[in-house]
Amino acid sequence: MSTGARGARETGEQRTARPKGRWTGGWKTDGPGNRWTGRPAEKPKPNEAQQETMIDTQKIIALAESRLAGTDMFVVSCTCTAGNDIELLIDSDTSVDIDTCADLNRAIEEVLDRDNEDFSLTVASAGIGSELKQLRQYRKLIGRSVEVLLLNGTKILARLDAADDQGITLSYEEKQAVEGKKRKQSVTVSRTYPFTEVKYTKEYLDFK
Repeated sequence: MSTGARGARETGEQRTARPKGRWTGGWKTDGPGNRWTGRPAEKPKPNEAQQETMIDTQKIIALAESRLAGTDMFVVSCTCTAGNDIELLIDSDTSVDIDTCADLNRAIEEVLDRDNEDFSLTVASAGIGSELKQLRQYRKLIGRSVEVLLLNGTKILARLDAADDQGITLSYEEKQAVEGKKRKQSVTVSRTYPFTEVKYTKEYLDFK
C-alpha cells in the first residue's frame, strides 16, 4: 500500500556549527529528519549512457531490508534520479538516530560498485510532518493527531482511530444541528475514509 511518522529529529541549534549541504560521507540536516549522505566530492553530470544504467531501487530496498531485519526499523521508500542520486527513507516503530542512518549508508555502499556506477546515496529518517507512505507508519500513530487532506480538497485535523489496507478511521469534532438547540453544536464524529479518497496523511503536532 502506498499513500502519502515521525523520525529522529535534530534541531537547527544543534547543527549551526556546520553549513548546510551534502558532504562526502557526512550528515545533512536540511529537513526534519536525520540524514546521512555518502557522495563523491565532485560528481560529473550524467551522460546518456549513465542515464540508461540507473541503479535499481529494488536492489537498494532489498539491501536495506536485509540490514534492518530483526530491528523495529523498516524501509519507507527509495528513489533514484537519472544521475544516480539515491535517497533511501527509513522509519521505526520507536525512533531512528543519525548513527543508524550512517551505518546503513556505509553497509549499502560496501555492496554497490562505485567504479562501475557512479552514485550518491542519502539515507534519511522520515521526519515529523512528512507524508505517511506505509501502513506500518499509520499504525504507529493510532490514537494520535493527524492531518488528512482528501482529494476533494477537504482538510481534516483528527485523531487516527484505525488503519488497514483499505483506509483509515478518524474521529473529530464537527458542527451539527441538534434537536432542541437553536445553534449547531460541536459533536464528535467517527468516519472511515478509503485511501482512494486520501491525498495525504501527516502526523499533526500543535505547538501552540
